[in-house]
Amino acid sequence: MSRIAILGGGSWGTALAIVLSRARRKHDISLWVHDPALAESLARDRENQTYLPGNRMARDVQVTSDIHDAVAGAKILVGAIPTAHAREVYKAAGAHISPETVFVSASKGLEPKTHKRMSEVIEMVFTRKFAPRVAVLSGPSFAAEAAREEPTAVVLACRDDSVASELQQEFAAPYFRIYTNSDVLGVELAGAMKNVIAIAAGVCQGLGLGSNPLAALITRGLAEMSRLAAVLGAQPETLTGLAGLGDLVLTCTGALSRNRQVGIELGKGRPLDEILGGMRMVAEGVGTTPALIDLARETRVDLPITGAVFSMLYQGKAPLEAIRDIMNRPQKRE
Repeated sequence: MSRIAILGGGSWGTALAIVLSRARRKHDISLWVHDPALAESLARDRENQTYLPGNRMARDVQVTSDIHDAVAGAKILVGAIPTAHAREVYKAAGAHISPETVFVSASKGLEPKTHKRMSEVIEMVFTRKFAPRVAVLSGPSFAAEAAREEPTAVVLACRDDSVASELQQEFAAPYFRIYTNSDVLGVELAGAMKNVIAIAAGVCQGLGLGSNPLAALITRGLAEMSRLAAVLGAQPETLTGLAGLGDLVLTCTGALSRNRQVGIELGKGRPLDEILGGMRMVAEGVGTTPALIDLARETRVDLPITGAVFSMLYQGKAPLEAIRDIMNRPQKRE
């Protein structure tokens, strides 16, 4: 029986604890929750009333706010933490991690200050002690639907095929299908970039626009994601797979998308600070947008949709004006 430690008591960390407790292989699972009061409530009631209400967690899942208790002896460490806090959490866990531990990042986004992908953050934190084995879990997967046992297909990327295959077997559940991939870079970039396009999709809905602009946005958003990913060294097929197109469609159209919800409120004219102040969960696309703008400058890749989202989030541009600017760009071949 493998011991799996999950860092993060938000919706996705909680959902993964539920999913893995029902996997085909039996596991000894611990869930680390930053807030002691939430950890106590979740341990007592077996339900995360704050982030994932209505979904029961198995009694044998250990819930704790003590990071040592959570990660001690873990064979697999799953990170489901907001990207802005991931580095400090991994550092806190570092004293209790062995070189045999396999890391699985389930966070979708870039570290706001450094623009690093989460696999890079893990490597930076642990490389002085040992060379960490890192995998990435991504794809179209709303936490609430996975926890309800709705059929879900995701991708697990790792540069070591044997590690990927072992994790595939560890995580597989009757309704949770895992596909492996070796393109860690592409999977992480896709998971970060789709959140920004989803904000733009939400803006269209907030403005009351129809299906034409949404279809164009998803298609051209995928082209934009693919351009940057290719320049940075990702495999093209990754962007047309679950981590790319699959997650992009879900996040741009699904009612449970936090990034899309931010866009909807922007489209209605609400200021960003007010929108974020009313949200309990993190919309990673907000912090990822400036990181992608910097990457675009460094690589000289044109990201017009990302640029439009940046102008609305950080420069106060009106949504209709941002759309007009995109539509009035010089005509070009597809």
